[in-house]
Amino acid sequence: MNFLRKILFPLAIVYGGITGIRNLFFDKGILKSHSFDLPVIAVGNLSVGGTGKTPQIEYLIRLLSGKYKIATLSRGYKRKSEGFVLADAASNAAILGDEPFQFYRKFPEVMVAVDANRTNGIQQLLQQQEKPEVILLDDAFQHRKVKAGFYIMLTAYNDLYTDDLILPAGNLRESRSGVNRADIVVVTKCPENLTAIQQNEIKTRFKLASHQQLFFTFIQYHDAVFSEENSIAVKEIDSDKVLLVAGIAKPEPFFNHLKAAKNNCMAFPDHHDFTDKDIAEIKQKANNKIIITTEKDYVRLAGKLPSRQLFYLPIISSFVGNKDEFDKTILDYVGASTRNS
Repeated sequence: MNFLRKILFPLAIVYGGITGIRNLFFDKGILKSHSFDLPVIAVGNLSVGGTGKTPQIEYLIRLLSGKYKIATLSRGYKRKSEGFVLADAASNAAILGDEPFQFYRKFPEVMVAVDANRTNGIQQLLQQQEKPEVILLDDAFQHRKVKAGFYIMLTAYNDLYTDDLILPAGNLRESRSGVNRADIVVVTKCPENLTAIQQNEIKTRFKLASHQQLFFTFIQYHDAVFSEENSIAVKEIDSDKVLLVAGIAKPEPFFNHLKAAKNNCMAFPDHHDFTDKDIAEIKQKANNKIIITTEKDYVRLAGKLPSRQLFYLPIISSFVGNKDEFDKTILDYVGASTRNS
């Protein structure tokens, strides 16, 4: 524990006590949770940011959308709108937030909504003319006013929740015991070649209950980058003639994958709202280079930078084995819940 964490540790005890009492009150029914008569899957984590929730939600959309009418419900972090908003043709990243707008652009067949009050958000979705059959709650592991039917908790391979402390001494939003609410735990951002021995070592450390399943995923990058009109194969990109721009929690894997020199990389805070000054700086630094950004950042940069110059690199979440087992678990839950609704 470094010096700053030692100073902040007493505050972490206080914060942990508050969140622990809150969870206890929900567990005992003193604080009320709302359940709904349709499958609701909550995806989240114990820590603050950087675990790969967006590609996990997209994986679930791809798995389920051909069989069920899907809705995603997010808080809409840093959006400039308030209350419940259902995405439509007039929506943009400022109205929805970057991640929900990304869902809307990529999956037009899916209902995409935002509401900080998830209970109200679900109620509003169920009042639509075409009601969803499954709702995916994005970043809602701590939103206990809704009792989801199924919980998926993510933890990053290089930042496991078992190695962390509660805020502000660490990055955990609540005690490690919060993992007990999860039906599935997914270790994300693993090495693609993670061995069975390494997986078992992590499984031993987690000490999950017998009913909880553990899976491992890695980030798989697309073999091309895309603009509004063109694409370029990653292997054809000259790393000296590119500027990488990222406003995500942990941009290093993105930078490393595209092998750009450090002075050709620009990092901004997660969910960064790019200002006119930022855009001018990016343009100046890019000069005649192509600009490659993450898919999440692209929805905030599109229209602010020349479309011929701005590209994004898509990613997907892929499983280190046991993909079929994960799919079956989700499909069995949704199928059973749909029949009972």
